[in-house]
Amino acid sequence: MSMVDEPLYPIAVLIDELKNDDIQLRLSSIRKLSTIARALGEDRTRKELIPFLSENNDDDDEVLLAMAEELGVFIPYVGGVEHAHVLLPPLETLCTVEETCVRDKAVESLCRIGSQMRETDLVDWFIPLVKRLAAGEWFTARVSSCGLFHIAYPSAPEMLKTELRSIYSQLCQDDMPMVRRSAATNLGKFAATVEPDHLKTDIMSIFDDLTQDDQDSVRLLAVEGCAALGKLLEPQDCVAHILPVIVNFSQDKSWRVRYMVANQLYELCEAVGPEPTRTDLVPAYVRLLRDNEAEVRIAAAGKVTKFCRILNPELAIQHILPCVKELSSDSSQHVRSALASVIMGMAPVLGKDATIEQLLPIFLSLLKDEFPDVRLNIISKLDQVNQVIGIDLLSQSLLPAIVELAEDRHWRVRLAIIEYIPLLASQLGVGFFDDKLGALCMQWLQDKVYSIRDAAANNLKRLAEEFGPEWAMQHIIPQVLDMINNSHYLYRMTILLAISLLAPVMGSEITCSKLLPVVVTASKDRVPNIKFNVAKVLQSLIPIVDQSVAEKTIRPCLVELAEDPDVDVRYFANQALQAIDHVMMSS
Repeated sequence: MSMVDEPLYPIAVLIDELKNDDIQLRLSSIRKLSTIARALGEDRTRKELIPFLSENNDDDDEVLLAMAEELGVFIPYVGGVEHAHVLLPPLETLCTVEETCVRDKAVESLCRIGSQMRETDLVDWFIPLVKRLAAGEWFTARVSSCGLFHIAYPSAPEMLKTELRSIYSQLCQDDMPMVRRSAATNLGKFAATVEPDHLKTDIMSIFDDLTQDDQDSVRLLAVEGCAALGKLLEPQDCVAHILPVIVNFSQDKSWRVRYMVANQLYELCEAVGPEPTRTDLVPAYVRLLRDNEAEVRIAAAGKVTKFCRILNPELAIQHILPCVKELSSDSSQHVRSALASVIMGMAPVLGKDATIEQLLPIFLSLLKDEFPDVRLNIISKLDQVNQVIGIDLLSQSLLPAIVELAEDRHWRVRLAIIEYIPLLASQLGVGFFDDKLGALCMQWLQDKVYSIRDAAANNLKRLAEEFGPEWAMQHIIPQVLDMINNSHYLYRMTILLAISLLAPVMGSEITCSKLLPVVVTASKDRVPNIKFNVAKVLQSLIPIVDQSVAEKTIRPCLVELAEDPDVDVRYFANQALQAIDHVMMSS
């Protein structure tokens, strides 16, 4: 093939592949667009490739999505920013397709290109595109146009700005709810580019229309607009325009709108400031906490600590605490779970006295909840309360409940308690731990569920690290070693795991004198699973003990296991022997 024809080759391949019936071929050729554009050069990319893509009417959404994505980063391949406008026609077509994710990606790419275009080009090319889409016959075009106004507006001359605001206002009153939804979603972005004078007049009248829409799906998106607009307006305007809307929305007939308010309320409080929050938003929030829909109560309960932080403690105790008490015995477990996940954070806000008098009884009732998730959420945040009320009170009031949970019939609850024990131990101190929780830790090593036994072994290691080898030698090692004679092989395996985890913490001396003899004895076990686990444990002990011990005690034991009838035992014994050889050679 001659040098002249060479650039034709890639475009020919691309066009062939783009028309191929195989979707994978079409997709891969779209993904190679940048390579092909480089081969063609900027001029031919503008004159041949982009027009071809504009006319390409592929019906597969995956191909269209890939094209929308590729075109967003195509400015360097068409000759830079001065030629960026040539990329607009294919993306304009993609803005009108039926599949939402393709349209969204096309809008995203147009925004990326528009933000790099020169101001004159925006006026000549981008703004007409926005106007065409906004006047589109199909709703899909009008939906897409809403996401482009914030790029088009800043560079428009005054006359065009007025027209764009008027077009946006019409989109907010469109016959199709999908268009109004898109206008509501993008209102905050558009409002951020509009001048303050027009913000109070034009944008607020648009916003008022959306808040009174007959479709709840539009109104709930307007709730998000409340927070965005609130941040743009002066505080007094925010109180005048946004606050009444929020209060109305908190009593909306649609639970989905009330749910959105409950989710967004914290941001809305920040927008209107502390005083209106106290007078107007506290009653609205109390209504949401007592809503008849569980979903709304879940959203409101999850924000209870954040909301209390805005208020002073007196107000929180007076208005919010009574609702929290009601929620702690709510009929929906999900509401109680949402409350349990944040209620501990209220302790620092309310202070010591209120926590002891008001919150502790609620903690206790949630700790005894019949649903595991509720109990778990309380356990995992206990340290927040400890900081406020001190360990003595915490241990008197909450410890009996923790001991009860340690024997819970749901294994996940037991698991959560185990994972929490080292933290609890460090907070409670060694004396308290020995009295109340020491026996529990041993009990878990013989649990029926493997995950619990595994976690219990890890827990012993973390406790040994926390309280030191001497404490472990007194309180852990003797009990652990006694269990190696358990009649059930699975429990014996757990002890081997515990030994392998404790050995690095205990150090060489205790490992050689106390732990190693037990492992060697276990190598005579009749169960192959125990024997190959012995080989694994011995391998893990090699770096901890002296070389002489490895040679005199560990090697003979492994040599014996390497001749075992069971293939797995032989395999792991040989692996361990190789490890000893490796250590010897490297020394």
